[in-house]
Amino acid sequence: MRDFRDRVAVVTGAASGIGRALSLALARRGANVALVDLNAAGLADVEREIAGLGRKASSHVADVADRARMAELPDEVLGAHGRVSLLVNNAGVSVGGTFEEQSLADLDWIVGINFWGVVHGCKFFLPHLRKEAGAHIVNLSSMFGLVGFPGQSSYCATKFAVRGLSESLWVELRDAGIGVTSVHPGGIRTDIVRTSRISNAEVKARTIELFDRYAMLPEDAAERILRGVERNRMRVVICREARVADWLKRLAPSGSQRLLAAIARRAGPIS
Repeated sequence: MRDFRDRVAVVTGAASGIGRALSLALARRGANVALVDLNAAGLADVEREIAGLGRKASSHVADVADRARMAELPDEVLGAHGRVSLLVNNAGVSVGGTFEEQSLADLDWIVGINFWGVVHGCKFFLPHLRKEAGAHIVNLSSMFGLVGFPGQSSYCATKFAVRGLSESLWVELRDAGIGVTSVHPGGIRTDIVRTSRISNAEVKARTIELFDRYAMLPEDAAERILRGVERNRMRVVICREARVADWLKRLAPSGSQRLLAAIARRAGPIS
């Protein structure tokens, strides 16, 4: 998708973070945007900002894990915009702690949003994307979709799943002219850590401080993602730490995991 002008993009998790930044970046490129999130007030703010840029936006309050609600969503978007050209499955959450410490309820929650949310978006919007020349799907994975990280087993599981789904779709939809991009960010300054389920308050506070100090701005991440879409990239890896992790995993699959184990021991509690 080389030109976003007058295209219609659906963005989940659009009320904040990368989703908000992507929605505004798309509007600046001339796209109209269907904004999807559970945060109605946040959606209204983004919708007003997009209107200020001279583009059309619609707000859709939805839980991406809710299959029935997601099945309704394409008709709402088509009613507001008449077409769908780009789907960005961005909504995501995190659970911190060892696998033994995480409850099955935690696993249901994170899988429902991070994996099933992507599946729902792809499944229900794909018939409409097929009608658009040069349509594209963007699925947000993570650097934790490239390497297994201690204290993030459930998050890694969902992000590896998103990566696998995206790579399979890339092959399946290639002849249909639909691009698929899997995005693997490192640390991005969003609310995902603040909303994460981490039982250890000290660890959570330390992680928030690190993200606030060192993480990339979501606006910078959004620009890199859209450049990847413009170039029809299968994979976009964002942030130095994500690129380092990717190359270490390629060069030394076992050694990279041993290195992570050593770092985890030195860093102390992970939950």
